[in-house]
Amino acid sequence: MPRTVLILVASTLLGASPGAAQTTQTPAPADGPVTAFTGNDLFKLEAARDPQVSPDGRAIAYVRQSGDVMTDRNRASIWLVDVASGRQRPLVTGAGRYTLPRWSPDGTRIAYISSDEGGAQLAVRWLDPGVASRITNLPDSPESIAWSPDGRSIAYSMRAPGEGLKLGMAPDKPEGAQWAPPLEVYDRVTYRTDDGGYIRPGHTRLFVVAADGGAPRQLTFGHFGDDGAPAWTPDGRSLLFSAVRNPGWQQDPFNSEVYALDVASGALRPLTTRTGPDDAPLPSPDGSRIAYFGYDDTRRTYENTELYVMDRDGSAPRSLSGALDLSIDDAQWAPDGRSLFVSYDEKGSKKLGRLGLDGSLRQLVQGLAGAAMDRPYTGGGFSVGRSGTIAWTGGDTTRPPDIYALKGGSAQRLTRLNESWLAAKALAPVRKLAVTAPDGKPIDAWLAIPPGRQEGQRVPLILEIHGGPHTAYGPMFSTDNQLYAAGGYAVLYTNPRGSTSYGEAFAKAIDRAYPGEDYGDLMAAVDAAIASGVADPDNLFVTGGSGGGVLTAWIVGKTDRFKAAATQKPVINWTSEALTMDNTAFTSRYWFDNPPWVDPEPYWKRSPLSLVGNVRTPTLVVVGSNDYRTPVSEAEQYYAALQLAGVPTALVKVPEASHGGIAARPSQAAAKAAAILSWFDKYRKPAAP
Repeated sequence: MPRTVLILVASTLLGASPGAAQTTQTPAPADGPVTAFTGNDLFKLEAARDPQVSPDGRAIAYVRQSGDVMTDRNRASIWLVDVASGRQRPLVTGAGRYTLPRWSPDGTRIAYISSDEGGAQLAVRWLDPGVASRITNLPDSPESIAWSPDGRSIAYSMRAPGEGLKLGMAPDKPEGAQWAPPLEVYDRVTYRTDDGGYIRPGHTRLFVVAADGGAPRQLTFGHFGDDGAPAWTPDGRSLLFSAVRNPGWQQDPFNSEVYALDVASGALRPLTTRTGPDDAPLPSPDGSRIAYFGYDDTRRTYENTELYVMDRDGSAPRSLSGALDLSIDDAQWAPDGRSLFVSYDEKGSKKLGRLGLDGSLRQLVQGLAGAAMDRPYTGGGFSVGRSGTIAWTGGDTTRPPDIYALKGGSAQRLTRLNESWLAAKALAPVRKLAVTAPDGKPIDAWLAIPPGRQEGQRVPLILEIHGGPHTAYGPMFSTDNQLYAAGGYAVLYTNPRGSTSYGEAFAKAIDRAYPGEDYGDLMAAVDAAIASGVADPDNLFVTGGSGGGVLTAWIVGKTDRFKAAATQKPVINWTSEALTMDNTAFTSRYWFDNPPWVDPEPYWKRSPLSLVGNVRTPTLVVVGSNDYRTPVSEAEQYYAALQLAGVPTALVKVPEASHGGIAARPSQAAAKAAAILSWFDKYRKPAAP
């Protein structure tokens, strides 16, 4: 799979291929009055994710995500939809979170992760007679699960507790005394993660448990983390997984290899050896080949992730996708083993295609959509049944992801999770905007128009910049953009150089030069929005998160054309970010040629903090209080610098929110957007008469 992005992530839903049906949906007309999209509506949104086709292709299990206004969280339940009729029913629901549904090989059971008041456990539901049981009593949450081919066992990965470094001892505590908590001692290079906080002693291990319950058996050991999801070989004798198991695993966390584990004996052997990540092995249906993801690591900011195939013993590795100039996100073998179904981003759209063993690619569908809806990132998942039925999550600018299926060349939408209530909402229409960069490069951009805008009317414009920076926006549903548009603003979002889905060279154009020429791309997009007759040139605003927060802070240090700005979870000082982020082995090795104590000048030259003396734009600073990716100290030092420089500013912290989870709770996502709108409204000029 692609290396984790460490600096944070008109509708075309289906079919550019001949014979593929078009399934773009037109919203149903509302029966009553149409109302504006508001922050309260975030609790009503539902989204489909992680579709899993049954072995016979007749049903799809999927995770249904929905808001809970009483707990201010998104629930996750498991539903079952019939492919022929579209009828669906709840399979696993309740007060907890239920995720990772996986069919047994015979289709009679579904394993899943059940997270409720008893903690996260592995559970199995028998479809007939419709009963479920937790089959484990684990100390930590399982991270991935895989059925054995005979259906008797389930492999899973989970953190196994370990002993941390001991340094001295505290004095003996008298009975009944109230003392401070004990010291915390860390000795790992990566000692905290954005999604999990400070890392407890121990490593991820592989386990196997009987499918009807019992004591699990640990399969892997050692001073390494076996983080890759396990996959059984068809004969049931081996598990394949990826891990970094070399002596320099802490300093070189992306140099993973594919391993084969003999389940009976515990014997372990590597199947790959090159420098670079080799991940997510997928055995072919007959077991003769193994597909996997990877690339040659040259320590650049970006590389296309290629799909490789090798013989079962690790010999004869070759890239299937290297000539395509695409980054492959996910894959699954076709039932006949002659090709693989793959998902990939291309020009701002997540697509699904069939990749032959000769490297040929045939597109099947486009417009896959993910369940992270605050901003319009590309995303989405798919699966393939043994019968050839394909399921995926698809959406567009007016609809969050639903379940779609393709069977026998006929595509159909199976769910309409938000159809009725969204039809009564005035949503922002989105149009494609042609942009040409200063050096002539074409740049994709989209413009969300405020509902009710009259033709010829100019309105305030928000330039909203994506993170990554190696990610991509597309024509997807976005709650932030809808809330901004409901506030009377047009929203411009674009894929400047450095964005993915336009080939490796386009993404690498910012290597060792970020922020840089992407600034010109963004300004060209603003100029195009003005030239379109939509944007008011005297009412321009800018915001963005993570990598977009970096560019927001960079922009206000370069120009005064924006009336106000809101930089969200930014990097402000590359030196401090490199040494305080959750993976300190990343920035100084992939974004710069040398660590900051060897060559500090490039770090400072590319830090928005170096431009504070130029800033005149009123700038809001927003960050999650538990952000370990672009740590809180980044936002705080920018806020302090702006205050000292006399620039109008305010600091907004989202309590208990991580970098990736800053919009995870509906009330906070709505409140954050409202705060940004309020800041912009302070500096918004009245519309011209």
